[in-house]
Amino acid sequence: MAEPESQRLAWGILGAGRIARAFAAALTQSRTGRLVAVACRGPGRAAALTAEFGVSRAYDGYAGLLADDAVQAVYVATPHPMHAEWAIRAAEAGKHVLCEKPLTVNHAEAMAVVDAARRAGVFLMEAFMYRCHPQTARLVELVRAGAVGEVRLIEAAFGFAAPFDPDGRIYNNDLGGGGILDVGCYCTSMARLIAGAAAGRPFAEPIDVAGAARLAPTGVDEYAAAVMRFPGDVVALLSTAVGVRLENTVRITGTGGHIVVPEPWAPCRDGGTSRLWLHRHDAAPEEILIRADRPLFAIEADTVAGHLARREAPPPAMGWDDTLGNMRTLDRWRQAIGLVYELEKPARQLRPVHGRPLARAADAPMACAALPGLKTPLSRIVMGVDHQTSMPQAAVLFDACFEAGCNAFDTAHIYRYGDCERCLGWWIRNRGVRDQVVIIDKGAHTPWCNPADLARQLDESLQRLQTDWIDLYLLHRDNPQVPVGEFIDALNAHRRAGRIRAFGASNWTPARFDEANEYARAAGLEGFCALSNQFSLARMIAPPWEGCLSAGDEPTCAWLAQRGVPLLAWSSQAGGFFAADQAWEQRASARCWLSPENLLRRQRAQEWGRRHGVSATCAALAYVLNRPFATWAIIGPRTLAELRDSLPAVGLQVSQADAAWLEGRD
Repeated sequence: MAEPESQRLAWGILGAGRIARAFAAALTQSRTGRLVAVACRGPGRAAALTAEFGVSRAYDGYAGLLADDAVQAVYVATPHPMHAEWAIRAAEAGKHVLCEKPLTVNHAEAMAVVDAARRAGVFLMEAFMYRCHPQTARLVELVRAGAVGEVRLIEAAFGFAAPFDPDGRIYNNDLGGGGILDVGCYCTSMARLIAGAAAGRPFAEPIDVAGAARLAPTGVDEYAAAVMRFPGDVVALLSTAVGVRLENTVRITGTGGHIVVPEPWAPCRDGGTSRLWLHRHDAAPEEILIRADRPLFAIEADTVAGHLARREAPPPAMGWDDTLGNMRTLDRWRQAIGLVYELEKPARQLRPVHGRPLARAADAPMACAALPGLKTPLSRIVMGVDHQTSMPQAAVLFDACFEAGCNAFDTAHIYRYGDCERCLGWWIRNRGVRDQVVIIDKGAHTPWCNPADLARQLDESLQRLQTDWIDLYLLHRDNPQVPVGEFIDALNAHRRAGRIRAFGASNWTPARFDEANEYARAAGLEGFCALSNQFSLARMIAPPWEGCLSAGDEPTCAWLAQRGVPLLAWSSQAGGFFAADQAWEQRASARCWLSPENLLRRQRAQEWGRRHGVSATCAALAYVLNRPFATWAIIGPRTLAELRDSLPAVGLQVSQADAAWLEGRD
């Protein structure tokens, strides 16, 4: 039954293209929505659309619509590269968001959109309208019920033939053109949905992704194929195109037969009856009819309105984690064919995804503390730059970290063959924040742990980071065959030359650290100002890499307190141990942390976290930041959700009694 006009969800549309017009028309047949405003960049285009649908509010520019209090929900129908910025701005304006597919150009931008919706407390859904149609729900039911036995193969195709136009949206590199993002995203979402249904889950993530493609002269994929392997040995064969007409069907083959979906992507666009074909072995084909009483876009709009309170729609509609997984898979498909858009390259990453200049939030919670030898106090949480090789991922994480008050970034010459340093250097250059951040870098890793190789690596690091100096330079490893004096002499020479401001050591023993500083005092030179060894609530059972040392033993903790040596604790959250589930415990890295003692500590971190309204990971981080000696915690979030989860640790107090209880000493 339709809602009364006054109670209908008031929609605004950003964009006035074909898809925006189709959504506007469907709203007239939805049960829950009504169109109240349209905005477009081109003068007069919005007015033309509002006149067609009898709407009074037309905006030449998107900001005006977002400021309109009469608008409750926004449909983002702009070109792909504009999705992230305007979905974020809509969420920040308190509007519920339905954003056309793909949600963004890449997974990194999608993280930023989901993060904005989560923080604003608004609804967000990626507009895969086929996921809202009853045909898709029926398909999932059949797979879960074992209608074709155990699923073995998923075949999905979506492609069309558009004439080559380098300036048009379809083939334009700067508009995120090509088949994978435009329609291949449908195939990926279907494969993940069916592989998940086969395992009794809402969706599944591929284990392996391989691909091949023909790239158009503009560099985008004209046609492409992918082979994906999912858990349970389910294999998906996907094909997409903007330059070749494809069959545009889905076939699901199992041990007992197969299902054919003739119209998977736009079943009964205007309403009516769609069909699935079930072919069981040794049985006549069965036609399964599905009735829809509204147009496809109207069902999608009603799906949004029906789930505003929970902020995301239930499966098989696209929830947040589903969208993030789909975008990650699309990134992997593009990586397999070598497609990186020009707008994703470092030199083009000139501003944050939200479109505003980078600035610290007024309520940034980060505490900072002074470190000897440095003019700028360091944020107590230090961003670990050890896995970011994609500039979009790095930029999104670094922007959020900086805006939250973090100003310290820890990396190393050896990380990802220098790509991590390069990403950090580009970000600092593009944002113009060199004087506002502290770079912590490491060099002289085994087997190049000597003064000569240190100098060579320092040169390379400075070039990669695009800077003249590194604030805090750490020896990444120790080499007992080299007298400590040779290291101290070399580091002081680099400091006098202005290439480093202060220096310290990582993975050094207290005894060698003391020996080095005694040499420095006797020679009238600067010594190590900090130690960076592993330290966390979980004791390190085995080193993750050869030569790693922990500061978690009682003698080292006592030495840190007695000497007043600052500790920059790496793996401060024990490599995800405190957020772990059973699957994590099967990974190779679990050998570093799994023990009865640590399992007890994890259980207690969970209990302490529940009492304080934070996660176990956050509780464990708070423990590190509240030691009786000076600590900074280096964290390595892979996602914005992990970063947000960690930040509250700075404001938490862990008493000596709390620490003893967390350690199991009660």
